[in-house]
Order: sequence, then structure tokens, then C-alpha cells
Amino acid sequence: MEYRRFGRTNLQMPVFSCGGMRYQHKWQDVPFAEIPDDNQLNLEATIRRSLAVGINHIETARFYGSSEVQLGRVLPKLNRQNFIFQTKVSPTADAKQFRKTFELCLSRLNLEYVDLLGLHGINDRETADFALRDGGCWEVAKQLQAEGKVRFIGFSTHGSTETIVRAIETDKFDYVNLHWYYINQTNWAAIEAATRHDIGVFIISPTNKGGLLNKPSAKLVELCQPLSPIVFNNLFCLSHPQVHTLSVGAATPSDFDEHLKTLPLLARAAELLPPIIDRLERAAIDKLGHEWVKTWRQGLPDPTDTPGNINIPIILWLRNLAIAYDTIEYGQMRYNLLQNGGHWFPGAKATNVKNLDLSACLANSPHADKIPDLLWETDRLLGGIEVKRLSQN
Repeated sequence: MEYRRFGRTNLQMPVFSCGGMRYQHKWQDVPFAEIPDDNQLNLEATIRRSLAVGINHIETARFYGSSEVQLGRVLPKLNRQNFIFQTKVSPTADAKQFRKTFELCLSRLNLEYVDLLGLHGINDRETADFALRDGGCWEVAKQLQAEGKVRFIGFSTHGSTETIVRAIETDKFDYVNLHWYYINQTNWAAIEAATRHDIGVFIISPTNKGGLLNKPSAKLVELCQPLSPIVFNNLFCLSHPQVHTLSVGAATPSDFDEHLKTLPLLARAAELLPPIIDRLERAAIDKLGHEWVKTWRQGLPDPTDTPGNINIPIILWLRNLAIAYDTIEYGQMRYNLLQNGGHWFPGAKATNVKNLDLSACLANSPHADKIPDLLWETDRLLGGIEVKRLSQN
């Protein structure tokens, strides 16, 4: 295992982390007595496998269903000095409720303290206000830190780059959990801000949200040769020293195996990555055209400024990936979450785009004349099923 300094926490963080949202029994809280023995044994085996390969950072969140109560039966068996633990609690309007929720976390986890407490989901102005206003949840987190229940304070986010940078530049946080990987590099400015403020950078879900790489299209497999899509994406992310750790959302002990193949290749990133990136870029240009690939993002509006709240940037991005790399299943998974994702994945699908006038909101786009038809095309390609966030299932 390779370890990197996790910003100003000075923790030696493994380059892979053991995420806690895929091995639990249910997405709802249930009494431990209702957890099937085979599921609990699998969870414990996954944690022990993680530690055995040097992945000593384990993370979960209050609303990852039965994850906490199940971990609470495993963690007391381990040497507390041998692992770094993170949990996440969503900021709320009532900061006292935030404290109560965190205290519930500790009791379910059977821990005296957590190394890392993330304010979970600073995604928009409202959640940022809940976290950062006078008397808000960040101040409660600081109180918990003073009480020895929390070592370091960070935040997780699915928000816009602007939202993330604004939170980082308050200089109140020690680390950030955010999205950034080969197919979605829009948050690089946030990573640069994190580097300036010397805060740890944890990449959320690079395998699942990074393209459903555990079930890649045949075309993506071909383009990433001689690496698997998972190893290519890991190597791409970790070739940037500003990135400290990637989440592995392991459901079973064997789920670490493909990721571990990345480690001996880290020193060869400068040799292995350029030809693969070149093939991926050429494949996109061949399918979509050079001008579109280079300029499609220009002048696109925020969903809040778009009739019908349509999330035009996300929809066009998913269309690009589906056409260039045959990532239809991934596109369907993400596209059909629109309208159900709340501030975690905002905006609406393009189902009713034919009834809307987008001319004003697209006035600054060089592709304004064709985007409505592309949105309609994408809805036909990817729409038709309802998808909910995992925590809603």
C-alpha cells in the first residue's frame, strides 16, 4: 500500500479507502438482531481484508442504513490505533439536532471518537448556510473536537465547483470528499483550492460514479487496454499528487483485488496513461466532432436558470459519454436520477423539452440552435426508468 499525507491533518492516508455504503444489510436503520449472519460475516471479512492489504481508512455515514450498527460489532474487536475512521453527518437547520445525530453515530459505532467528521452534503447555499453560519453545525463540530470526540473536520459534497471552492476558502475544514475522475474533471479548480489550503482530498466513488467501471462497456474496455477501466481511472486520479485517497465501495472482500493492481503501476503512470488518454480523446472526437468536444460546455445555464429546471450540462455530458464510449447503462443510471436526486443531483430530465423555449438561457452557447434536439435525443436514448438515490431505496 502507498500512503499520502492527508493535508494538514498530517494523517498518513492510504491511497485507497474502504467506503461503507455497499456492504451493509439495508439502507434503513434496523436492529442488529435483524441482520442476517451471512451479511454480518461478509461485512467483517471485508473490513479485515481491507486492513490486511493496508487500507486502514474506513468510512461510513449516519444515513448509510445499517452500516453503522453493523460496524459497531466489528470495530471494538480491532486495535483502535490501527485504523482511521470517518463518519459523515448532514448539516441541519437545527445545530442541536446535528450534535444529537453525531452522538447517535458514536453509540452505534461503539467508538469513543472518530478521526474524521465530515459535514455531509454541502451541496448548495442552504446546506452551506446550515454548516457555516454563526451557531451552525461547523461550530458544533468544533465543540465536539474540543471534547475529544472528533480529531479533524471536513465536508463531503456533490455541489458545484463554485460551492466547493467557496467552502474551502473559508479555511474552516481539514479535508474534502468530492467527485473527480477521468470522465468528470470539472472539480479540478476545487482540488487546486484544497491544495492551496493544505486540506486532504478524498475522491468519492471513482468506480461507480466514474463510469460504472465495475461493469464497463466493451468499447471502454478496448480503449483502456492494456489496463482495465478501473485501473486506468485509479491511475489517472493518483497520478495527480494533489489527490490523496480514492474510495473503494467494497461489497465483498474480493472487491479490493482489481484496485490493488494499480499500486505497482503508479511509478509508470507517465508511460501508461498518455496513449490511453489519447485513444479516449480520439474516440470522443470521432463520434462527436472536434468542435463539439472542445466547446460544448460553453455558455450552458444552471438548472435554476433553465425553463423546466432541466439540467442541460449533465444531460449533454451523459449523451457525450454514451455516444463516445457506449456507456448506456451508466447514462441511464445517472440520467434517471434527475428529478429524484434533490440537492445531491439537482435538476430535471429533458422529457418535456419540446414544450419549452430555451433560447434565452442558451443565448451564450455556440450550439444553441441544436441543443434542444440533442436534449430530446438524449431523453429517448437514456430515459424511461425511474432511479432513486441508494439511500431512498
